[in-house]
Parts: sequence; C-alpha cells; structure tokens
Amino acid sequence: MIRATRNHLISHTLGGHMPGTNLTRSEAIERAEAIRHVDNYHVELDLARGDRVFGSRTTVRFTAQEGASSFIDAITDTVRSVTLNGEALDPAVVSDGVRIQLPHLAAENELVVDADALYMNTGEGLHRFVDPVDGEVYLYTQFEVPDSRRMFAVFEQPDLKASFRFTVTAPSHWEVVSNSATPEPVRVPGEDASSVWDFAPTPRISSYITALVAGPYQSVTDSLVNSAGRTVPLGIFARKSLIQYLDAENIFGITKAGFAFYEREFGCEYPFEKYDQLFVPEFNAGAMENAGAVTILESYVFRSKPTQATVERRAITVLHELAHMWFGDLVTMRWWDDLWLNESFAEFMSHLAAAEGTDFRHAWTTFASVEKSWAYRQDQLPTTHPIFADITDLADVEVNFDGITYAKGASVLKQLVAWVGQEHFMEGVRRYFAKYAWGNTVLADLMAELEAASGRDLTSWGTAWLETAGVNTLSPQIATDDAGRILSFAVRQSAVPDYPTIRPHRLAVGFYDRDASGALTRTHRVELDVDGELTEVPELVGTTRPALVLLNDDDLAYAKVRLDPVSLATATESLKDIAESLPRALVWGSAWDGARDGETPARAYVDLVLSNIGAESDASVVQTLLRQLATTLEYYVAPEAQSEAKRGAAARLWGLAREAEAGSDSQLQFVKSFAALAATAEHLDAVAGLLDGAVEVPGLTVDQDLRWDLVASLAAGGRNSQQGIDDELARDNTSTGQCAAALAAAALPTPEAKAEAWDAIVVRGKLSNAIQQAAINGFVRAHDAALLTPYAEKYFEAVPGIVTGRTHALAQQIVVGLYPARPTTQAIVDRTDAFLASLADDQAALRRMTLENRDGVARALRAQSADR
Repeated sequence: MIRATRNHLISHTLGGHMPGTNLTRSEAIERAEAIRHVDNYHVELDLARGDRVFGSRTTVRFTAQEGASSFIDAITDTVRSVTLNGEALDPAVVSDGVRIQLPHLAAENELVVDADALYMNTGEGLHRFVDPVDGEVYLYTQFEVPDSRRMFAVFEQPDLKASFRFTVTAPSHWEVVSNSATPEPVRVPGEDASSVWDFAPTPRISSYITALVAGPYQSVTDSLVNSAGRTVPLGIFARKSLIQYLDAENIFGITKAGFAFYEREFGCEYPFEKYDQLFVPEFNAGAMENAGAVTILESYVFRSKPTQATVERRAITVLHELAHMWFGDLVTMRWWDDLWLNESFAEFMSHLAAAEGTDFRHAWTTFASVEKSWAYRQDQLPTTHPIFADITDLADVEVNFDGITYAKGASVLKQLVAWVGQEHFMEGVRRYFAKYAWGNTVLADLMAELEAASGRDLTSWGTAWLETAGVNTLSPQIATDDAGRILSFAVRQSAVPDYPTIRPHRLAVGFYDRDASGALTRTHRVELDVDGELTEVPELVGTTRPALVLLNDDDLAYAKVRLDPVSLATATESLKDIAESLPRALVWGSAWDGARDGETPARAYVDLVLSNIGAESDASVVQTLLRQLATTLEYYVAPEAQSEAKRGAAARLWGLAREAEAGSDSQLQFVKSFAALAATAEHLDAVAGLLDGAVEVPGLTVDQDLRWDLVASLAAGGRNSQQGIDDELARDNTSTGQCAAALAAAALPTPEAKAEAWDAIVVRGKLSNAIQQAAINGFVRAHDAALLTPYAEKYFEAVPGIVTGRTHALAQQIVVGLYPARPTTQAIVDRTDAFLASLADDQAALRRMTLENRDGVARALRAQSADR
C-alpha cells in the first residue's frame, strides 16, 4: 500500500479503536494455534438494501484443535444468526458487534454468520460514495490493516490464509470487480433491477488483500502475454464522470513494463489470473495491493494538466502495487512485525523498475528528494523506532505506516543491494519466492536466502540497521597542501546521543569540477565501505582537491551528509550548475537538513532555493523544494521577518513563473506556489487577473483545477466570498469541486468562517474523509495566524474524544491537521507538555502522536532562533 500523507510538517498519527477491535499479537498467535487451517470462505453480499447497510452472509470452513474455543472478527450493525456446525448460537450471547465467540470447536468446522454490515464514508471497510455529477453510487473496499471484518466475518490476521469466494447481489447496471475474474451476472428472478455475480474462488490469500469494487464504473481493457506464455487480462476502471480523462495508454505502458521487469528479476511469473487497476473516490491511501484488483487514488486520473512530478508519482505507485503481487500477496508476512519489509521492498523495487525498465530514468533522484527526505524527517522525531518494530497489536500497526516503514526501510534495502551486489540480492529474492510461494514468512526467511546467494553474513548488518533507530551524519575531513593536492581524506561518522549507533555504510565519494561549458560534472569517484567513527580513504590522497566533494554520491547510503566549507561555498554559489539531477538533489537535501536542524539561517535557505530553482530540470525535485520552501517560510523564518520574507518569495515566484519556459512544468508549479503565498493587494490582483483572464502568462492554461487554486488564494486573501466560492462550485459540481470548495470556504479569513469549519469538522463530525481533509487544509490556511489562536485550547479539549470516538482515518486527519502549530510559540510547547502529562498509560497512540506534533513546533522554534 502507498500512503498518501507524506508531506506534512508533522506527519502520521493514529486514530481510535472501538472496544475489542484492537487484536493483539498474543491473541493472534493463540488463535492460530486453535484454528489450525482455514480452508475457504463463501461470502454472500446483498448491496441492494439501501444506503446505510448491506447484507453479509459468511460461510467459513476450517479445522481446529478439538474442544478449543476461539473467536471470529465481525464488525456489524446487526447479527441475525450464528450457526456453528449446525447448532444455532444466540447472537446476543456470542456477538458484541466486533467479535463472535466460537465455543467448543470440532476438528472440522463450518460456521455461518448472517449479518447486516454498515457502509462507511471514511475510506475504510466498504466505502460508499455518491457522485454529485450524476447521483450514481460507487463502492470500494479498503481492508488494510484490519477492515475486511467490516464487510464479512473473518479471522482477521495475515497468517490465516484461505480461499475466498464472493457472491454479490447488486443493481444490474453496475460493474462488480473482485480478486477473481468478473463472471457474467445473472438477473435475480422477477427483479430486472438486480443481478448476481458469483465469483470463482481465489487462491489462498490473506483477508486484507481481498477486494470488492462495485458501481457503474467504466473500463478500458488490454492484455499481455507473460514470461510463461500465459495471456493476462488487464483492466483500468474509473467512474463514468471521469472516464473521459483516463490516459489508459500511459498506465498500461507502465504496467506492462513492470510485468516484464518483475517476472525477469523475480524468476517467477505473475501469480494471479488477471490484473485490474481501479481508480476510486475518497481513497485514504495512494493505492492498495488487493490481489489482482488494485485500488488507486482517483486524483491520479488527471482532468487538468498534471505536473510531471505527479505523473512520475503515479508511475511509481503503479509499480509499487504491482511489486506487492509477489512480495506481500504471493508471499505474505506472518504478522505485522514485518510490515516494514512488505512496504520497503515494494518501494525499493518500484524505483528500481522505474529507473531500469521505464522512461523514468531519474527515479533515484525522486527517491533521494522525496522518500529519503521523509525518512530523515521521521527518523529524527522523538518517536522514531527501529525499522524492525515490535508490533504488539493492531494499534501499533496503524501508527507504523510511517517514514521508517516505507522510506527508511527502502533506503536501507538500497544500501543492502549495494552491500551484497544487485545480482546476488535478486538471486536471493528468486530463491525466496520459489521456496515460500503462497505461504507466510518472517524476516529471517528472506535474510537466509540473501546470505546463501551473496555469501555474506548479514547478522551484524541486520542488527545495526534493522534493530536500532536514528540517522547518522557523514562529514568529509580533508587536508590539502598549498597546491591543492589532498594530503589526507577521511569520512567522519557521528550519531546523536539518544541513538548512538555507528553503522556500516556502503557509499561513494564523488569529485566535481567545472567542464569547458562551466557545468559542474563528476571527474572522479571512489566507492568504499565506511565503518566506525573515522574511515580513511587512501585512494584519494595525492589527487587534486575539486570544487565540490560529495559524500554518498549516487545515494547508496542512508545518512545525512554535510559539505566541507569549500564544497558548501561552491554549492551555494553554483548549485544550478551541477549537471546531473541526482547529485543536485543530494546537495539540495543537505541544504534542507541544515535549515531544519537550525545549522543555517532559514532565510539563507529561502534565498538558495529561489536563486537556483528556476534552473532545476527535475519536476519532482522542484515540487519537493517548493513544499520545503513553504514550510520554511511558515515555520522556520523568524516571526518578525515572516511577512517580508513571504512577500519577497511571492514576488520572486511570480517572476520565475513569467520567466519560465512557456507551458513548462516549472511554470505551472511556480504559479501554484505564488498563489498560495499571495497576500498583498498587488499579488492578489495578479491572482484575480489570472482567474478572470485579465492577466495572462504565456503558455499557461488556467484549467479548472488551477482555477480552484486561484479561488482558494483569493478566499484566503479576503478577496473572495462564500458566494464566489458557491458560483465556482456551480461551474464544477464534481467531487473534486466539492473538496476544493470546502477548502476555500474554510480558508476565508473571518472568525465566522473559521468557526463554521471547526464546528463541521470537530463538533458535528459528519463529513466524509475527503471533505473533512479539505476543510482541515482550509481551516489552517491563514495569512494572519491570530485567527487560529482561539482554537488552541479547544483542540486539546476535543482531542481525547476524537481519538476514542472516530475511526482511525478521521481521527488521524483531525489530530494531525488541526494541531495548533501556528502561531508557533513556546506557549504551545508548554501546553502540549501539560497535555502529555495528563495522558493515561493506555493512551500510548495519542502520546506518540502528540510527541510528534510537539517536535514539529520545537524544531521550528530552534530554526527561528538560528534565523535571527
């Protein structure tokens, strides 16, 4: 699964659980001992019962320890009947709406649970959405981590695999898609309005990767012939009102390239009978690896001109989920301790496939700029944890969908590949798939195959990298003579006191000098193993010191990198002259680390970005830099200088937009960033002119999505009204338009608008996940942070009830998004400390979330001090 929330100042948290929903690892182990083998499920769903509940009848056959008692998971509205081995059990006695107790099991068992389950509007379980364009209903499932139990009765843990057969009654004009190929529907006798789809049983898979997508979706189909000569049908699905925008040829092209790459590298053909990709509305994640039926964030259907960064992100997402078909679906973790390996492997392989198998040859630049930046940020929080985390229950799983699990894990796998060699790594992976297909594994199973293939003992490597937390910093130590010849060269490694581990790294040192054209190009490279606090590099002694020395060239290692004074001066003056995108991204990353760590003034970083970004050719790097620029202006610049810094940045971005190549990707990104900062009369006049056509930027198309950016800009600047927002919504009354309108309305700079948004989000709490997130984004958008001051105390009062009373997805949005980080003051840190002190021991998840929120403000205060 790809998580969608990657670019917040303070990211990732955890929502609440209803009593009894938090399955523990010890319970799962005990249940797996009692339930020895789950043979199959037959799940019968009636989706024609209205807009609140659907019928769910589950028949499951399994073997058990005779005489044992256990339970099955089922989050229900009503349980009508429970029948175990022909004996009726009283639902009032055995079911609490979350679990159904199963007493006195036989060696061979058949359980039938007949219930009504609830449709969700939170992006969890079976999500129900009504398209505002045509009133049609669309459904889709999202089950990771523990939400297949919201649709049917199930032993909800990954090691109890089974075959699943779905029989679905739904409106006849719908398409119904699941893991198996879609059968021909049969009309319900006497009811032309309803039909039944009876799917063939799946192979043995875990419940969290089962899927159901239903509604009047439309599709484009294709096929490929795989490495075994088998024809694999391909489908891409979207809502009727979006299908016109679907660029299916591009998606099929990436998919086919991924199939060819993975089947070759894994030595194993695609394990399922077909491969559908379904773009679904109001999705919480980027995508989900349901076996043969991947669901993807609907924003990846581009109804307006996308940035190339977004196109590349979609390609990486497609390749990530496809990698999961083998690693995660064919071979599955035994328990969620190995969630990191599941996600890290797919993240690493998706970038490798993009770089070596598609036109996205600079995918590792994107990885360095986006993924590793996320990892470094997460790894410096007070809540950082080892990559291999101790997952004691489902609450731990949800909070560990973070930058350690995805980005640090993938970065460390990238280093492992450099450590053992790519061919040895892939040979180990091929052995792993051959040995464990359709089974469940633990980390040690993969490590054993990698050791056998590479001949390297990975025990100490695994201990240092997987069982400890924190990020190291690498710095060059260089001594030269008067002629510039290097007398000594060493790499110094350091660690912070709280996480003092000094680790082994495989890295490269690159020398960069100017060529005849004036560009900085690599003239020399040495690759070596670094271990200990100081590693001498004798190969570089006697060479001439270059203009720029870059540790971790090619980004093999996971570590923060510092530049020596000469290289720092070169980078500051000539960053845009570095010819290749990856070393440029590494220098950008080092500069960002310096600003975040309070080692360099924030305004110096702002100037560095604005002086060099116009020449940056990599769209994903531009996107990342603009996000980091916004964070720096909002949080890291000293408060007394923020207004002037924002005005100056907006003016320079407007200039960059007008100077950029007509119609270019950078031009579009500069305009969007300018609109987000626009606050002066002059700048808002320019935004208004773009919206009404009075101002033109050559090559820029003001399409509907850009119009919404401009509408929100004017709303936040006090130059729009609710009526103006309503008028724009009438022009674009789509799901995208509704979210954009909610954001703009919440951004209006009046106490009344903020109060209404707060009430809708926190008090009434009836918004869908997508609308709620948009309203949160609008609420915190305020040029005058004093508008938000009255809500700081309200936040701390509301948070405990939010966490216990709402689902994970909705609680996460609120507790992260509404944390009172602005105005950024010591008083907020102190109030947060008092709140932390009031939390009970059983509120560990809320404690973690609050610590991360606090750390963002504390870091901002340190950066502001450095900026002064």
